[in-house]
Amino acid sequence: MDDQLLTITEVAALLRVPVATLRYWRHLGAGPRGFRLGRRVVYRHSDVTDWINLQHERDARGESA
Repeated sequence: MDDQLLTITEVAALLRVPVATLRYWRHLGAGPRGFRLGRRVVYRHSDVTDWINLQHERDARGESA
């Protein structure tokens, strides 16, 4: 399941943020790592999970994202 590909809509729902926020994070290079597959941007489930864990670790250490 970790290698499952997710659409931007699915990742936005998982993170509970608007799709526009996810697009903005992608523009800044601040969100989970995504890549183009044809004309669509997709995300590996494992990359999203890794990004969530990194945010949790940074918060626990008192670092800003």
